[in-house]
Amino acid sequence: MTGWGRFKGYNIASLRKDIISGTIVGVIAIPLGMAFAIASGVKPEYGIYTTIVAGILISLFGGSRFQIGGPTGAFIPILFGIAMQYGYENLLIAGMMAGVILVVMGVLRLGVLIRFIPKPVTIGFTAGIAVIIFSGQIANFLGLRDMERHESFVDNMKEIGAHLSTINLYSILTAAVCLAVVVLGMRFAPKVPGSLIGLLCATLIAALFFSGKVTTIGSAYGDIPNTLPSFHFPLITWEKIKLLIRPAFIIAMLGAIESLLSAVVADGMSGDRHDSNRELIGQGVANIAAPLFGGIPATGAIARTATNIRSGAASPLSGVIHGVVVFLILLLFAPYASSIPLAAMAPILMVVAWNMSERKEFLHLLKLKTGDSLVLATTFLLTVFADLTLAVEVGLVLAVVLFVKRMGEVHRISKVLPDPSSVKVEAHMVTESHDCPQIGIYNVEGPLFFGAAYRFDDTMPELGPDQPKLILLRMGKVPLMDTTGEANLAALVKQLQADAGRLMISGIQSQPLELLKKTGLYDRIGAAQFYDHTGGAINEALGSVDYNRCRGCEHAAFRECSAFSALEESSPRSAAFKGRTPAVTGKLSGGV
Repeated sequence: MTGWGRFKGYNIASLRKDIISGTIVGVIAIPLGMAFAIASGVKPEYGIYTTIVAGILISLFGGSRFQIGGPTGAFIPILFGIAMQYGYENLLIAGMMAGVILVVMGVLRLGVLIRFIPKPVTIGFTAGIAVIIFSGQIANFLGLRDMERHESFVDNMKEIGAHLSTINLYSILTAAVCLAVVVLGMRFAPKVPGSLIGLLCATLIAALFFSGKVTTIGSAYGDIPNTLPSFHFPLITWEKIKLLIRPAFIIAMLGAIESLLSAVVADGMSGDRHDSNRELIGQGVANIAAPLFGGIPATGAIARTATNIRSGAASPLSGVIHGVVVFLILLLFAPYASSIPLAAMAPILMVVAWNMSERKEFLHLLKLKTGDSLVLATTFLLTVFADLTLAVEVGLVLAVVLFVKRMGEVHRISKVLPDPSSVKVEAHMVTESHDCPQIGIYNVEGPLFFGAAYRFDDTMPELGPDQPKLILLRMGKVPLMDTTGEANLAALVKQLQADAGRLMISGIQSQPLELLKKTGLYDRIGAAQFYDHTGGAINEALGSVDYNRCRGCEHAAFRECSAFSALEESSPRSAAFKGRTPAVTGKLSGGV
């Protein structure tokens, strides 16, 4: 449901539900927004700005009734890499460019294409991102000092190892308090915002007992202002566009995937149905606008969306209210946020990483030990040890290669013989010791495309004096053909016609037939050579048998050739030939 239809039947009771759910999600979004911003390499307030601006716009312009948008964990590795390499200002430009790409995708109605990304790729990079987020919080959890953050996972692990001597026990205690409250809250009080309660408890304990002994947001990043920043349009040049187009495209792709996955989850929970193209446009508008107020890229947040639905949301207004609640808390309580220990933020992100890791699906696919397992492992390892961009690219390419290989294996070509002893024409495999030198009949099954070209070439005979001059292809089980498959068929036609041979085709489906007509091969073969049913094609083929050649055939002598029993009833020539060849009279079986 899209547009104003999402507010159909809206009343005071619906508004009450939206206020309650929006308030709950807004409270939950505050610590997450700050934590995601810090992990992305920017100041915590930028995560709050994103939650407010993007959250409101995604709800207003998106295609899902219950979607909650904002900064998410999936973006952390990408945004941190961009911030480290290009700087904060260029991160804003990349986010705006990603927004434009998302709007274009929505306008071109490309939302459905996101669903074709293979599951092993999405699980692989999601699990990899979870590992990066979790490992990135170890230093804050342990309270390590003088740490330098790197883009590389390996370098960060080395950095942690080199600074283990600076462990702060007070930070560990602070983090442990927050972790315990979050975990216990998730288990025993799932409707209570455990991350916020944990953050408050840890902050209170640190302020009372560990004051000055743990690093806080204020000591690391300065005070958080209690207002939105002024409108600022970043300086965009052609050089910056060329420089940032690749990271912008990755932000857009990841944002599209995450938002549509979240919308699908929301549909399953609510029974609603989202508009994927409208959702992409809404995500694009939000990502264009958020950087104008200092916000980082945003997308649909699965956990907050699920909380919104479970809290009783009735319309997109709940998402708007969630943004307004965050803004009000920013105005009233921003100065107090400076006292939050970084050690208290670490467990929140660790739990987010654990929940997004898809560990059960990951292990299930890995245990299958199939091509999907290879795609999964490759994408995961490249995400962790290289970067997400390369991981997605290689994962998709590998998935496509394996798909082509599988489709090639599905394709089968087998030589068959008709059995006229049955009322209905049937077929069975020809043995090496029983073959007809005049007619070759082949079953072609599966897509005839570039991945199966080698099978077609290997199975088709090399025509010569002792090979059939008439080939019948049964193509009723060929759902599609590409230009490579058409080229293989054209080569066979050329070879047959050069040898005064003939190609017949039966049961061809609409897509291959249309392709043959477009390329002109249909006319080269001849419309008369295409048959709806194999029976008619076989009768026509048997009418072309050279009886003088049949007379000397070893299969006739052994009464194994069924051509004669079929011809006895359809051709006067067979009767004449039969009279001169008593060895082949009677009801025979075997096949042409």
